[in-house]
Amino acid sequence: MKCLVSVFATALLFSPVGFFVDGAHADTLLIKRTDQAHSAAVPKRGASMSQVSAQYGAPSTKHGAIGKPPITRWDYPAFSVYFEYSHVIDTVLKQASEGEMGVKPVVQPTR
Repeated sequence: MKCLVSVFATALLFSPVGFFVDGAHADTLLIKRTDQAHSAAVPKRGASMSQVSAQYGAPSTKHGAIGKPPITRWDYPAFSVYFEYSHVIDTVLKQASEGEMGVKPVVQPTR
């Protein structure tokens, strides 16, 4: 049994990505989305809440401040902005959806 698991794990490790994901399609979508995000310019570190709001509009969700120093998160469709007090400390792009990735379920072999 251990041998079978080891062989399966090795096969997964060395199998082409296309076995689980439509590689070319997923790569194209991710590259396109990343390029769009960089060219769209996300909020930069140090920008104030009022600057972000003026440039990107109202966020879809505002999360209240948590901790000390207070960290606030604003969610936009393509990214989330993290503020310390009232200034941007980081902007994070949203993760690709399963549909965008083309992820297919992995079928486990029967015993």
